[in-house]
Amino acid sequence: MRLRLTFLLLALAFFATLPSHASDLALVGAKIYVSPTEPPIENGTILVRGGHILSVGPTASTKVPHGATVIDCKGLVVTAGFWNSHVHILLPGLLHAENVSSEQITSQLQQMLTRWGFTTVFDIASTLHNTNLIRHRIQSGEVKGPRILTVGEPFWMKGGTPIYVKAFLESNHISIPEVESKDQATQRVRQQVHDGADGIKIFANSIESDGILTMPADLAKVIADEAHSAGRPVFAHVSNKQGIEVALQSGVDVLAHTTPFDGPWSASLVQRLVTAHMALTPTLTLWDVESQKEKVSPDDIEKGMSLAAEQLRAFNQAGGQVLFGTDVGYIEQADTTEEFKWMSRAEMSYQQILASLTTNPAQRFGYTAHSGRIAKGMDADLVVLDADPAQSTSAFSKVRYTIRSGQVIYTEK
Repeated sequence: MRLRLTFLLLALAFFATLPSHASDLALVGAKIYVSPTEPPIENGTILVRGGHILSVGPTASTKVPHGATVIDCKGLVVTAGFWNSHVHILLPGLLHAENVSSEQITSQLQQMLTRWGFTTVFDIASTLHNTNLIRHRIQSGEVKGPRILTVGEPFWMKGGTPIYVKAFLESNHISIPEVESKDQATQRVRQQVHDGADGIKIFANSIESDGILTMPADLAKVIADEAHSAGRPVFAHVSNKQGIEVALQSGVDVLAHTTPFDGPWSASLVQRLVTAHMALTPTLTLWDVESQKEKVSPDDIEKGMSLAAEQLRAFNQAGGQVLFGTDVGYIEQADTTEEFKWMSRAEMSYQQILASLTTNPAQRFGYTAHSGRIAKGMDADLVVLDADPAQSTSAFSKVRYTIRSGQVIYTEK
């Protein structure tokens, strides 16, 4: 027994002298925001091993393992990897993935997501089979991309396929069924969860050629209850207060939009949303893009955008949980600069915006044990920024590197 113990101690001593693991990575000399609520480390170093954070601390007291890949971050800023909680895996370059090369998918995901620091995204309407193909290719290492959570196909009522979606679905040979009964809805939720859906999305409102259809609250509740019984969050597309009311009555978890074309949100409505523990992805840039598409005057665009920002301001100041989301994939504008500008105009601090990108979605979707913060043992999902968001929130768009599970998946050229 004593001989075996001696051998074990000698073996441990030997392995301690070996060079670093091939996957060791060191980010040295950065200003590090370990979380939205903690003071930053002004000159810090992060060590990564095996896809996880090995340590984080002052550069002066952190020894970089011999042979580690070093990224010099002097003058740069590091945060936890960003989440985008409202995207769509629907751009033409991502459809029919079985016929698309890995290089093409990587390039499309880079332009759309990883270029902007996103290491995790929630796709809240696509075709589940195709999104699963892309996820598998990312997980295998064949494609460089973010972690993708998905709802797969959304749920809209009979006659409720949105008018702006119909032509796209037809031209790309995509079929998404309309919900005709509660039993059909229940069975479809079960099937999509079985097939890998991480959440469910309902269209509480559907925009049609002759107006806005609103899903009956009892049908929405059947869908939400079935999703919740499977432990899945429920998102709701809303266009007006009637849709918000359906979301409240059915127990939805995340509002997918503000509703600037429907007037201000009253204090009582905001309080009901907060009391219901409902989160919000504001998608402010969407309204600018849609208004320009419809050739709305600049003055009217400013009024509409200001109203959307005011809805966000009221929700945020009442204590509502904000999740960053842009609707990219439906809109082609991937640049996040405008979204951060309008979030600032809604009087969100840089810490609150950082929370919407990191800790809030990690908490909302059950990932706090390994995502959303920079700490020992957490996933090595990191963003390296060229500028400090404490000086200007536009810095959140100035991405130098995006790192997922310790691997650099985007480098600024």
